[in-house]
Amino acid sequence: MELLGPVQGQRVLDLACGHGPITRYLARHGADVVGVDLSGRLVAAARDREAAEPLGITYLRGDVSTPGLLAGERFDALTCNFGLSDIDDPAGTLANVTRLLRPGGRFVFSILHPCFPGGGEVSGSWPADATYHDEGFWRADRAQSTIRNQVGAHHRTIATYLNGLLDAGLSLDRMAEPPPDESWAVDRPGLSAWPVYLVVRSTVLC
Repeated sequence: MELLGPVQGQRVLDLACGHGPITRYLARHGADVVGVDLSGRLVAAARDREAAEPLGITYLRGDVSTPGLLAGERFDALTCNFGLSDIDDPAGTLANVTRLLRPGGRFVFSILHPCFPGGGEVSGSWPADATYHDEGFWRADRAQSTIRNQVGAHHRTIATYLNGLLDAGLSLDRMAEPPPDESWAVDRPGLSAWPVYLVVRSTVLC
């Protein structure tokens, strides 16, 4: 959220919004928010939360990589929180980001750091029998990687992500590698010595 900056009075689209934690944060800070996710169950859960605590958020079910997504719409900012590694077609998604952003708009995404090797009961960004350079889809197999045990994820290198931004006409504006919360580190001794998260802000190239 530090990289995203103030959102008061701005229109923001959250890609792969899940059950809506980021959309609710944005709406509480004054944004006009739309969330899109492929999972009908997660969109239904987000709509239930919206019904219980109305914040004016619109939730849509859809594939964020589909050409023509939200045709004719424009946004001041787009976000994607731990979603790009779950998306099969990042190029299609980033093409939509470029098309949907207003001039001067920004796109902020966060992912599990591609360099995180994991350890103990936590799976890293790539399988234990592979290397950082081996890109592809896989399912985590360690006990504390519960979500990725169920749905899997794509491992891609940092170069693949950043070159994908450039190929889509987006510029690299800012990066952050925030440390995990202390509670996370306590339950996973030694792993906070590695980069765990990567956050990137980009803007449309002129």
